[in-house]
Amino acid sequence: MSERTRRIDHLLQEEISAIVQREVHDPRVGFVTITSVETTPDLRHATVYVSVIGDEAQRAATMEALGRAMPFVRHQLGALRLKRIPQLHLREDDSAQRGTRVMQLLEQVEAELEGTGEHVDEPVDDTPELPTPTSMNEPADPDAADAPLPAGYRRRVDRVSLRKARKRRGR
Repeated sequence: MSERTRRIDHLLQEEISAIVQREVHDPRVGFVTITSVETTPDLRHATVYVSVIGDEAQRAATMEALGRAMPFVRHQLGALRLKRIPQLHLREDDSAQRGTRVMQLLEQVEAELEGTGEHVDEPVDDTPELPTPTSMNEPADPDAADAPLPAGYRRRVDRVSLRKARKRRGR
């Protein structure tokens, strides 16, 4: 995918979201999020991925209403002054439902482990400690700076940093 196609995908996602939110007044359109847009390289077709919150009947009604609103949305996209406004094809993005299902399964497994009395050796922390970013020139462990390097290993030095250091020393 080219950079231009990526930019157009992002632009279409923002514009379609705004149009659906502000100008589509169909009562069947509930809680809708445009998660992504993928256009073909020739910009003739665009797949619009939509996440809908609600039960199966509400999602089906919302997708039908959005399908009927897509010609209107495409007409409104004409204000973008693109050479070609793509045909819009809807796809339901069920990643939110799948994520919710995974979380439910994890909670169910955790509840079963607590119910059976099995002991987990490591305590589960709700907020895991994330590694802090470090420079490629600095070791992650401050005590490891003085440690000898393994055989055949050269410490990588950034050339720009090396030049600046030499300049400061007057070389």
